[in-house]
Amino acid sequence: MAAITLLDLNWTGRPRSIAACLLESDGHTALVDPGPASTLETLRAQLRSRGLAVADLNAVLLTHIHLDHAAATGALLRENPGLPVYVHQLGAPHVADPAKLLASATRLYGENIQRLFGDVLPVPRENLRLLAGGETLAFGARKLDVVYTPGHASHHVSYFDSLEGVAFIGDTGGIRIQGQELILPATPPPDINMELWNASLEAIAARRPARLLLTHFGFVRDAADHLTRYRERLREWTALSGELLRTHADEAAAARAFIERMEGEIMRALPAAEAAHYVFNGGLDLSWMGLARYWRKRADAAQTAHSH
Repeated sequence: MAAITLLDLNWTGRPRSIAACLLESDGHTALVDPGPASTLETLRAQLRSRGLAVADLNAVLLTHIHLDHAAATGALLRENPGLPVYVHQLGAPHVADPAKLLASATRLYGENIQRLFGDVLPVPRENLRLLAGGETLAFGARKLDVVYTPGHASHHVSYFDSLEGVAFIGDTGGIRIQGQELILPATPPPDINMELWNASLEAIAARRPARLLLTHFGFVRDAADHLTRYRERLREWTALSGELLRTHADEAAAARAFIERMEGEIMRALPAAEAAHYVFNGGLDLSWMGLARYWRKRADAAQTAHSH
């Protein structure tokens, strides 16, 4: 039996916010993006409802190491010490020693970090399986091709299941709640890169997946159309953020203008309850910070090039 099962982690009590994914094939079970440690109880309950426990897992596959995707990993290893964890080589050191990752996340989330993500435990180095992209992983009868897909993060990979045509693309394809049309970019700091991101979207599209699995949230069935529209959304947000930075007195004013504009767009596009859910999932303040940082880095690079 081969199955791909979406597990809703019910993050902060809100369904359809963070998805983990269970891959089963010939008695082999792998988990893509186990989510934050704050939702471990939900994850255990979801596994139990399928007759499984954490001890039954054979592999954890991380698309990237952001806390909403990966923070539970260390805790899973407490219950299943032999569990191999597949992660991009640039992210691996921060999974083994999360101190820097936590310092960076604390700057963004402040005192909410514990409530949102729980205890982030280190993963022993011997459990890490480093990926660069280009690998094919075999789990039971299932083969997953690994593609390096930076842009959202320098340590982002996507997994392609050729058996069922599903691409597990983490945050590379943005935020779109299953069943809805609206797509929001996810552009948090520190290392979004639009040029690399576009190349990653091309690499995903070139494989012609039938479905995409977005961590936020669910399956996308119109994969090609979604990828085309997402590239356009990224282009719009990049242009808009650059324009707001140029035309506002300071960055705080530009940030306010960006968030107001996007919230307005979401409210117009969706019924009130669904709009509120998108705003919650969207993390617009964080996306603004990532975009502003992208423009600052570009300006610094141009200045450096000019001074040489």
